Amino acid sequence: MSSEDSIPAARPEPTPRDALEEVLFEVKRVIVGQDAMLERLLVALLAGGHVLLEGVPGLAKTLTVKTLAEALGGTFRRVQFTPDLVPADLVGTRVLRADASGFDVELGPVFGNLVLADEINRAPAKVQSALLEVMQEQQVTIGGETFEVPKPFLVLATQNPIESEGTYPLPEAQVDRFLFKLIVGYPTPGEEASVVGRSLRGPVAIEQRLTLEELERHRRTVSEVFVDRDVIGYAVALADATRRPAEHGLDELVPFVEYGASPRGPIGLVHAARALAMLRGRRHAVAADVRDLAPDVLRHRLVLSYDALAEGVTADDILARVIEAIPLPESERRRSTDQPARGDRYAA
Repeated sequence: MSSEDSIPAARPEPTPRDALEEVLFEVKRVIVGQDAMLERLLVALLAGGHVLLEGVPGLAKTLTVKTLAEALGGTFRRVQFTPDLVPADLVGTRVLRADASGFDVELGPVFGNLVLADEINRAPAKVQSALLEVMQEQQVTIGGETFEVPKPFLVLATQNPIESEGTYPLPEAQVDRFLFKLIVGYPTPGEEASVVGRSLRGPVAIEQRLTLEELERHRRTVSEVFVDRDVIGYAVALADATRRPAEHGLDELVPFVEYGASPRGPIGLVHAARALAMLRGRRHAVAADVRDLAPDVLRHRLVLSYDALAEGVTADDILARVIEAIPLPESERRRSTDQPARGDRYAA
């Protein structure tokens, strides 16, 4: 046997899809179910967006974000929002030195890779605005000095839908800054039985499956995912149908929508669709990616009328009708299955 035969072949570098699936597999060793939420969290990380999560207590929101941070090797920060919170508790402040020779800057808990803003609607407006400013600007100014948040930076803000007393609802203009609003429901009986069973055992040790540097590289790869004009047109058509439903043959929705999705809606749809396409093993986004993400990207961007509230019509009801009425581009309607393009470098 020659010396060349004895040298083991180098393992091919995993594709972005394979690397991120390893992260999901590791997180699912702890989290039961919630597959859609986990996928959307990765999409948000890759697309550079933030997530508003609505669900009753006890649905593993905190555990999910903490476990994801451990699998990525990033820092996890949790802030419990309360009515007495002030912006300095969130972003940091200047602290006088013991020798009175000057001030030190003490950075707040917002400086982490994954930040859980628990029950964001319990804090007053100025605290909510401070967080949303950090989300938008990716930096904080304290005492005239600017500090950038670490990268990647994902804020997961939670809301409890069953309590309204003592809360400060986020204004529509601020909610619009979140890429996704995810609705998390109860687990199935089978999933819940698995959760109870796992609670009888000790905590699972999570292994780091991806470094932050590798995640940043995959985020840059997302920007190379191709988006056709037809896909952009489909995203814009969905948003436009929420603003002018009558022009799209949706006259029955006119009394229920006060304001439709802002331009951030189709922008978020296209950016998220690129990240989802990469997760699905493609180097090009398709309209089906946009369609799958539309409820999560658009539901919090609709302002419903009093008629909708009185009749129990929800944003999801309206979006379901919009998605049904707006056809996919003709090129995709002709395809019976969604296959990766020939030569797709991300394909499994």
